[in-house]
Amino acid sequence: MRFLYAALGLLSLGLGVIGIVLPLLPTVPFLLLAAFFFANSSERLHSWLISHRTFGPMILDWNERGAIRPAAKKAATLSIAAVLLLSFILGAPSHVILIQIVVLTAVLTFIWTRPGA
Repeated sequence: MRFLYAALGLLSLGLGVIGIVLPLLPTVPFLLLAAFFFANSSERLHSWLISHRTFGPMILDWNERGAIRPAAKKAATLSIAAVLLLSFILGAPSHVILIQIVVLTAVLTFIWTRPGA
């Protein structure tokens, strides 16, 4: 089971890293998932992730206070706005844009109602 958790942790970490550059793929949820899997599989990997200069503070903020840093909130908002704008520019069907607006509004509501770090 430890091997499976380690593999899932690495997969989650990989998706989180890819999410840094792809606006629709979230970073922090995958990092949180990776931290969970590493905590259950490898103390070394878990310690590395928690003490990572970039990823560690985001994970600790969430684990300790359920908080999202203001810079991360702003980056998420800009990414979401860019995706919606791109959908308009590319001429996505109106029902697709409507679904995006509903889902992305829910996501932004969740993000902005979390405490700041």
